[in-house]
Amino acid sequence: MHGELQELGRAVKQAQYRQHRALDTALAAAGTTLAQWDALRAISRSPGASARELAVATFQTEQAFGALVGRLAAQGLVERRPGRGRRIEHYLTPAGELVLTAGHEIADEVLAACFTALTDTDRATLLGLLQRLTAEQNV
Repeated sequence: MHGELQELGRAVKQAQYRQHRALDTALAAAGTTLAQWDALRAISRSPGASARELAVATFQTEQAFGALVGRLAAQGLVERRPGRGRRIEHYLTPAGELVLTAGHEIADEVLAACFTALTDTDRATLLGLLQRLTAEQNV
């Protein structure tokens, strides 16, 4: 049993690794990286969110996210504003919106290629199974 589970875990990791490498390579054309684009996506989904909230959303530590958002702010892609108390809120700038939009187009192409071996039904099934796994683990 453990051999099959380990093989399944490795296959998921291998697919993720291949997808991330392809995305990172292609996103370079938009002048960004996968980590940067993912941060822009998270900020776009939750404007005004704190670094802690955004770190959780991007699967990073708060410290790593803070360093990343510092680079994005230096590039003029993200704006940090004071919130209530000591809270710092994060927002995309117009330049950040442009990079995010370019990244969405690139990601759609890359992910279509990554999942081309699966039918629409297969992709829907895989998505449903992965959502069920992550919901059960509260990841």
